[in-house]
Amino acid sequence: MSAKKAARPRRYKKPKVCPFCAGELEVTDYKDAKMLKRFMSETGKILPRRRTGVCAKHQRRLAMTIKRARIMAIVPFTEKLVRK
Repeated sequence: MSAKKAARPRRYKKPKVCPFCAGELEVTDYKDAKMLKRFMSETGKILPRRRTGVCAKHQRRLAMTIKRARIMAIVPFTEKLVRK
Protein backbone atom coordinates (compact mmCIF):
# COMPACT_ATOMS: atom_id res chain seq x y z
CA MET A 1 0.00 0.00 0.00
CA SER A 2 1.16 3.48 -0.71
CA ALA A 3 1.59 5.94 2.07
CA LYS A 4 -0.09 9.33 1.78
CA LYS A 5 2.13 12.34 1.48
CA ALA A 6 1.99 14.86 4.27
CA ALA A 7 -0.15 17.80 3.19
CA ARG A 8 1.65 21.11 3.14
CA PRO A 9 -0.15 24.14 4.47
CA ARG A 10 -1.40 26.29 1.61
CA ARG A 11 0.24 29.63 1.08
CA TYR A 12 -2.28 32.22 0.01
CA LYS A 13 -0.84 34.93 -2.15
CA LYS A 14 -1.91 38.47 -1.49
CA PRO A 15 -3.51 39.87 -4.66
CA LYS A 16 -1.18 42.30 -6.40
CA VAL A 17 -2.46 45.79 -7.05
CA CYS A 18 -1.54 47.54 -10.27
CA PRO A 19 0.85 50.39 -9.35
CA PHE A 20 -0.51 52.46 -12.23
CA CYS A 21 -4.16 52.09 -11.16
CA ALA A 22 -3.20 52.81 -7.55
CA GLY A 23 -1.66 56.11 -8.65
CA GLU A 24 1.94 55.32 -7.68
CA LEU A 25 3.33 55.46 -11.24
CA GLU A 26 2.49 56.85 -14.67
CA VAL A 27 3.27 55.10 -17.97
CA THR A 28 3.23 58.16 -20.18
CA ASP A 29 6.96 58.89 -20.39
CA TYR A 30 9.21 56.63 -22.47
CA LYS A 31 12.27 58.64 -21.38
CA ASP A 32 12.18 57.39 -17.78
CA ALA A 33 14.58 54.44 -18.14
CA LYS A 34 14.76 53.78 -14.41
CA MET A 35 11.00 53.19 -14.20
CA LEU A 36 10.97 51.04 -17.35
CA LYS A 37 13.83 48.83 -16.09
CA ARG A 38 11.60 47.90 -13.14
CA PHE A 39 9.33 46.03 -15.57
CA MET A 40 12.14 44.37 -17.55
CA SER A 41 14.22 41.28 -16.80
CA GLU A 42 18.00 41.29 -16.44
CA THR A 43 18.30 40.28 -20.09
CA GLY A 44 16.02 43.06 -21.32
CA LYS A 45 12.75 41.16 -21.80
CA ILE A 46 9.42 42.65 -20.74
CA LEU A 47 8.21 40.90 -17.58
CA PRO A 48 4.77 39.23 -17.65
CA ARG A 49 1.74 40.55 -15.77
CA ARG A 50 1.73 37.69 -13.27
CA ARG A 51 5.21 38.72 -12.15
CA THR A 52 4.72 42.50 -11.95
CA GLY A 53 1.06 42.71 -10.91
CA VAL A 54 0.16 45.21 -13.63
CA CYS A 55 -3.39 45.15 -15.05
CA ALA A 56 -4.00 44.25 -18.73
CA LYS A 57 -4.65 47.83 -19.83
CA HIS A 58 -1.43 49.15 -18.33
CA GLN A 59 0.61 46.11 -19.44
CA ARG A 60 -0.26 46.91 -23.07
CA ARG A 61 0.64 50.56 -22.59
CA LEU A 62 3.83 49.64 -20.73
CA ALA A 63 4.91 47.24 -23.50
CA MET A 64 4.35 49.94 -26.11
CA THR A 65 6.35 52.44 -24.02
CA ILE A 66 9.26 50.01 -23.54
CA LYS A 67 9.33 49.24 -27.26
CA ARG A 68 9.36 52.96 -28.03
CA ALA A 69 12.26 53.48 -25.60
CA ARG A 70 14.16 50.61 -27.25
CA ILE A 71 13.80 52.19 -30.68
CA MET A 72 14.98 55.55 -29.31
CA ALA A 73 18.02 53.73 -27.77
CA ILE A 74 17.13 54.76 -24.22
CA VAL A 75 16.76 51.14 -23.11
CA PRO A 76 18.77 48.31 -24.73
CA PHE A 77 16.99 45.58 -26.71
CA THR A 78 19.02 42.89 -24.92
CA GLU A 79 21.72 42.79 -22.32
CA LYS A 80 24.51 40.27 -22.14
CA LEU A 81 23.79 37.33 -19.91
CA VAL A 82 26.79 36.61 -17.72
CA ARG A 83 27.02 32.92 -16.91
CA LYS A 84 29.04 31.69 -13.99
